[in-house]
Parts: sequence; C-alpha cells; structure tokens
Amino acid sequence: MSSSTRAVLHGVSHAAAGTYQRLLEGRGELVALRRELHAMPELGFEERRTGARLVQALRACGVDEIHEGIGRTGLVAVVHGQPNKDGGGPSRSRLLGLRADMDALPLREQNDFAWKSATPGLMHACGHDGHCAMLVGAARYLAQTRRFSGSAVLVFQPGEEGYGGAREMIADGLFDRFPVEAIYAMHNWPHLPPGKIGLNRGAMMAAADRVQINIQGRGGHGAHPHLSVDPVLIAGHIITAVQSLVSRNIAPVDQAVVSLCAMQAGDAGAFSVIPELAQLTGTVRSFKPEVQQLLEERMTRMVESVALGFGASAKVDYQRLYPATVNSAREADFAVRVARWLVGSEHVDDELPPSMGSEDFAFMLQARPGAYLRLGQGGPCGLHQPRYDFNDEILPLGAALFAALVEQGLPLETP
Repeated sequence: MSSSTRAVLHGVSHAAAGTYQRLLEGRGELVALRRELHAMPELGFEERRTGARLVQALRACGVDEIHEGIGRTGLVAVVHGQPNKDGGGPSRSRLLGLRADMDALPLREQNDFAWKSATPGLMHACGHDGHCAMLVGAARYLAQTRRFSGSAVLVFQPGEEGYGGAREMIADGLFDRFPVEAIYAMHNWPHLPPGKIGLNRGAMMAAADRVQINIQGRGGHGAHPHLSVDPVLIAGHIITAVQSLVSRNIAPVDQAVVSLCAMQAGDAGAFSVIPELAQLTGTVRSFKPEVQQLLEERMTRMVESVALGFGASAKVDYQRLYPATVNSAREADFAVRVARWLVGSEHVDDELPPSMGSEDFAFMLQARPGAYLRLGQGGPCGLHQPRYDFNDEILPLGAALFAALVEQGLPLETP
C-alpha cells in the first residue's frame, strides 16, 4: 500500500467508512476505465469514442436513463432514487446535478506507462479521465443503493478546455430538460495532499478573457527608421504600459492579472526590415464583473492612445471567454458539511484561496446554484504538463464524495 493510499484511507471518517468501503471494492474497475480513457484522448466536441465508452460503462452500472448528444457530444445519465411519500414518481421528484468534464488537451505526452496516450499530440493532462471515472463510480453506487429521494442527474460535459462546452449544453436545453435545483463539480488538485478537500464560499476561479492587439504601422528599412512607423517599438511601449493597468487602476483588495504572452512581427530572417504590422496576444483574469469591465475599457483606451502617440493605429479585440467560477453560499456550506462527514474536518479546507485559472463550470453556476470543489491528489507534476497523470488512488474517494452529495442533498424522508 502506497503512502498516498494510506493517507486517503486514514482521512475517511468513521461515519463514511461503509460508503467508502463499498466504492473501494470496485476500485479496480474504476482504475481500468480511467486508464482506458487516458489512452484515447479527444479534444472538445470530438469526444465520440470517450462518450461511447462512458455510455457502455453507465449501462453496466444500471442507470435508469442515458441521453446523448446534448451540447453536441455531451451526455447525461439519470439515476432515480426512491419515490416520494405522496406516490409521486421520479418525474415529480427533486433533481440534483453532478458534473464531470471529458475532453483532453493538445499536448504531446512524455510518460512511458502502458496507458499513455495512443494519439500523438493529445493527452489527458488535466485529469478529466479521472473525473469521468469518479462520476461513473458514483453512478454505480447510487444505482445499487438508491438511498436517496428524487433523481441524480449525472452530466458528462464536452469541451471544457477552451471550447465552452458547459455553455453549449445549457444552450441545448440541459437545464430545461433536467431542471436541477443545484449542481456540483470537482477537480483534482495536485497542490493538495491526497484525500484533502478544498473549497470556499465565493469565487473559486477567475474569469478568463482573451486579448489580441493589432498594431498598424508603416514598414521600412532598418537603416532608415525615421521613414517608417515601427510597430515593434510601439508593441514594446504597449507591453510596458499595460503592466500599470492592475497596479494603478484596480483596488489592492481586488485581484486581477494582465499577461501579454505572445508577440508576432516581421520575419526573423529579414533582419533589416521594419514590418508594417505587429500583433500581441494575451489574457486578462479577474473575479468581479466591474473589474473585468474596467480593465477592458482602460486597456482599449491605453493601447489606442499609445499607438496614436507614435503615429500608428491599434485595435484591441477583447473576448470574454469564461466568467468567474463562483460558489453560491448555501451550496458551498452544504458541500463543506458533506466533505467533513466524508473525511473529517481536519482534512477539509473551507477557505481555499481562489485560483486565477478558469473553468467553464462557471456557466452552469450562473444558471443554477452549486459549488466547485478541489480534491487533493498530490504528486510531483502539476496540471497541463506533459508528464502529468491522474492519481488512481483517489478514485473511490471522489466517487464517494459525488455520491454523498446526492444522498445528503436528496435525503430519504423519515417517518
């Protein structure tokens, strides 16, 4: 038994031992499924093999309904609990949602284990393979035990990695067809030790905006710069100027990041040619809508003014990709109670600092109350790195957390 396995087992509370033990017995099947998914990564809205394999696994679990093609390649499984006392069937029951993401990343894997990616240039470098396996584990447990009222709606979402798959599923009628009263998601987190659970009662992840700045100058010869309008020089001034946006426009108690991450101008082989055009690309991260709006307005004005001062013109293409991922207070409080029941208070951080990364579960939290949790997995490698792999030892714990959210969120009525 590895040290991380011992840490997970040690963390499970006495009250949750029965639930966890039942899921632990099926760990081998979850590991096999997770590794199979890892070996066949697919990008957003291309998760056809992944979806087909999940449908096969869910049917074997005994779920009551499977709905495919929601948001293009998304799917939803439904597990009905026990009917209401008044005789109302599942169609009249309360619904609670759980979500896992399915897509991989355009990254060449550098691992050597047997289940490494079989598709060159693609890999599961964020653990979505593990998230899907945990939700399948929860589906099997819930279908076998049925110790809840209402219905559990299990959402397998496509296109999380920059494609807006959550938005696509919502636009395709996800919450019209399955009007859940709340929805929960979790993400593995290498920065927390295995078995620890983290969340907070507000923003968990930042809004993500994409910025492209196009600078129009006048090309010329490098030996006669006075006859040109140099967009490379202007780009340098813009890069320096935008660094003041946060420090001199945003209150210190608020958080924001502006990063210009790429520049394209000229031809590296044409060392004496001043180009006509330059392009900067980057990202802006923030938590509050008013901060997001202020940064967009000030950046646009600053970029245009700097370029104008040099006799050039510049245009900012500002795209708001994902909103901030913000937990609703009531559902976050509930998730904290469930996490403490599962692993004990000492293994739950309910004041986890927010991340400046982004997550399109934010769209679901705009449409429904809910909470986004971190599940510690430890490990030497962070997310989105070519040597990353999901820690299979936390699969039963993640499945137990998903299942407990349903059992305690939709409790059986007692006499």
